Amino acid sequence: MQVARGLGIEPPVPQMSSPDFLVLGGGVAGLSFALRAAEFGTVLLVTKRSLEDSASARAQGGIAAVLDPLDSFEKHIRDTHTAGAGLCRAETVDLCVTEGPRVLKWLMDVGAQFSRREDGELDLAREGGHSERRVAHAADLTGAEIQRALTEAVLKHENIEVCEWRMGVDLIVHSRFGMPDECVGAYVLDERTGRVETIRARATILATGGAGKVYLYTSNPDVATGDGVAMAFRAGAEVANMEFFQFHPTVLYEPRAKSFLVSEALRGEGAVLRLPSGEAFMPKHHELADLAPRDIVARAIDFEMKRTGSEFVLLDITHKPASYIRDRFPNIYERTLSYGIDMTRDPIPVVPAAHYMCGGVTSDLWGRSSLPGLWVIGETACTGLHGANRLASNSLLEGLVFADRAAQKLREQIKELRSRPEPSVPPWETGDAGPSNEAVIVTQNWDELRRLMWNYVGIVRSDSRLRRAERRVNVLEGEILEYYWKHFITRDLLELRNIQLVASLVIAAAQMRKESRGLHFTVDHPDLSPDYLRDTVQKIGTRPKLRGSAL
Repeated sequence: MQVARGLGIEPPVPQMSSPDFLVLGGGVAGLSFALRAAEFGTVLLVTKRSLEDSASARAQGGIAAVLDPLDSFEKHIRDTHTAGAGLCRAETVDLCVTEGPRVLKWLMDVGAQFSRREDGELDLAREGGHSERRVAHAADLTGAEIQRALTEAVLKHENIEVCEWRMGVDLIVHSRFGMPDECVGAYVLDERTGRVETIRARATILATGGAGKVYLYTSNPDVATGDGVAMAFRAGAEVANMEFFQFHPTVLYEPRAKSFLVSEALRGEGAVLRLPSGEAFMPKHHELADLAPRDIVARAIDFEMKRTGSEFVLLDITHKPASYIRDRFPNIYERTLSYGIDMTRDPIPVVPAAHYMCGGVTSDLWGRSSLPGLWVIGETACTGLHGANRLASNSLLEGLVFADRAAQKLREQIKELRSRPEPSVPPWETGDAGPSNEAVIVTQNWDELRRLMWNYVGIVRSDSRLRRAERRVNVLEGEILEYYWKHFITRDLLELRNIQLVASLVIAAAQMRKESRGLHFTVDHPDLSPDYLRDTVQKIGTRPKLRGSAL
């Protein structure tokens, strides 16, 4: 396998300049697709930083799959629909739930090792919104273990080339006479040389993850800037349900800790949310108390913080044996201890933070976007599984299932794709762009954009806040595009352009939905409405619209 990795010597251009499959993104979805597709084609996998820098690698909870005799597909399906608040796509939910045990077995065959009980069976956890124990995990480092296993397998495969420290700039769209536009590859920035590479591919797969960095506070890694959604939208693909952004209820409140998530599995194992006074407050907000769905827990924490003036709430698992806590949550225990918090004796201070993008680029049941030649999997995609709110630990499941299905469909199409003549693709042109001596504009706009999204388009919204956000983001768009066309591109500039576009999509979708459903809560429209039991779809050149039925 050809590989350009880490701090090693990198080739001037990728060895595969015209692979069968160009994969943008190196998390669970991208890696698992690459492994499956490499069995019948060549794969170039591009990551913005190293393979270790992904949201997948940070996942603490696990993969939801029906494996316990007391559980059933019907229960998992019901729990998913309940969390999704009426907007889940039934076919997608059925597909992902029933495929869960099979893709989990495939992952274990690749080499991922999960926590087991003394009898050798998988130690299944229960998380918020789940009616049974069905979450396979590797202690509280599930994502890191899955990333390890997949990365090792990918780096060994001779049909896969991995190029790190490269970022997609824009998709390449080709128009054949009398045919619809088609994605035929991407322009990719080599961050270390500043050169933009032109990569053609028979199929382009977006697996770039989420967009948590559009908000001031997030559990996401720095790479999560909505690149896939932004590139796809600019190329003409549909996006949907961008108003539904999940805020994780419990991120460590500690200035020295950057975006450290405290797993929902703690509450699944009995942890209790308390005010600084010690009062347990979740029973006042939902019948499931601390096991309520994430959107309800996040809003409850936000409400109690504003009501009491507290800067945080406490997550308390001190009633459990110390040895159990250290064994079950070794990563969280060690990390919090490094900040002087012994979670076996001290409650953990936590706050909500932006966590998961439930909307994204629309896809069918095989991972195909609305733009021919462009496929989308993982958090970048809107498959309909999550609806208005993601059920805990369904995201890794979705990435695995749709990576497999996309590979299955492309296996059927590969002969026909190879028979097509390669399109003529122009190289990247810098035009009149030049170097910049005003990078402060990028950092200033970056900070302002993320702060206004947090304050105006966060956990609780209102019509007036959304209008303010829209006006300011439109002004920022003009400033950012003016800077973009005048100067050589950098990763910081590309990320700023992308989060501004994602912010605009979130705001427009939120303004369209005049109700409160799932993760979208607005004080001006606090009730559910049957008029909005639809997906919020956006496409370049058209106004946002409600389309179809999720039922």
